[in-house]
Amino acid sequence: MERVQVADGIWACLQDGSKLGESNNGLIRGDGSGGGAGARSGDVLVVDTFYDLPRTQRMLDLYAEVEPTPPARLVNTHHNGDHCWGNQLLAEAGAEIIGHQRCIDYFLTEASPELFVALQEMEEPPPSIAGFVRALAPFDFHGIVLTPPTTAVDDQGAELDLGRRSAQLLPLGPAHTAGDLAVWVPDAGVLFTGDLLFRECTPIGWEGTYAAWIGALETMAALGPEVVVPGHGPVCGVEGLLEMRDYLAYVRAEAAVHHAAGRTTLEAAAAIELGRFGDWAEPERLAFQVYRAYRELDGVPWDEKVDAGRVFGETAQLKAVLDARAAAAG
Repeated sequence: MERVQVADGIWACLQDGSKLGESNNGLIRGDGSGGGAGARSGDVLVVDTFYDLPRTQRMLDLYAEVEPTPPARLVNTHHNGDHCWGNQLLAEAGAEIIGHQRCIDYFLTEASPELFVALQEMEEPPPSIAGFVRALAPFDFHGIVLTPPTTAVDDQGAELDLGRRSAQLLPLGPAHTAGDLAVWVPDAGVLFTGDLLFRECTPIGWEGTYAAWIGALETMAALGPEVVVPGHGPVCGVEGLLEMRDYLAYVRAEAAVHHAAGRTTLEAAAAIELGRFGDWAEPERLAFQVYRAYRELDGVPWDEKVDAGRVFGETAQLKAVLDARAAAAG
């Protein structure tokens, strides 16, 4: 985990975004300066927490080194656990937690920390989820009390007064998930995207549509941000948003060809040539995007629950195919 300053009074905590669950988050100080002199609690905003309590506490400790004023508010960009399962630590300190209404609606409907503990304790996970279980190994899911946002943002968005600056909450879902929010700090030109942007690593999507996700990326690019903090991967600029837009458009078009030819989702994912996107980490996650494309082409509603077991199984099978190709090539 690394804390980086991305603008005056704005920091990000970055993890290894190429790995499942290792997300990024941010801290925004309202007066635009560093060091905490004269700051009020209401001037300090955190964007997202982490997958477990130890990592979230480490993040808070890193931020306290540059901003000792406890944050009064926390924004969740969406309901996936790697961005919100540490919420309780801020709630216990009295912070207000803010999220889109659909983030709140979905918050308690997903897999639980207790399930993940049980998966970690399995002696021999089924092959279809063995890779997923291995990816969970670095995290400690004990002691987590799911703590959803208590302040809802609707599709009109909201603007938070942080003293000498504001943070705009931009509702852009259902795209990566049902209730995506981006956090835009216009005076600093800094944008926190949540998982609307995966940078240099293959995206995963849950509720939502290709059209909405591509539209969200274009909307964020039109803001002209100087600094973009993605949900996963390194800090970038507008180019990161446009590159992922191009990736999604390309995969959707390729998947449509294979769907029309009657190929299965796994056959399609194995056949798609990724070209300039081929060096992104975790290429086997392409299975998620092909699955989404096929759902849309079959007329499945955007909010019908994703068959996570199937998709993680196909991800594992695709990884085996890609690994075999790499071994054969050299």
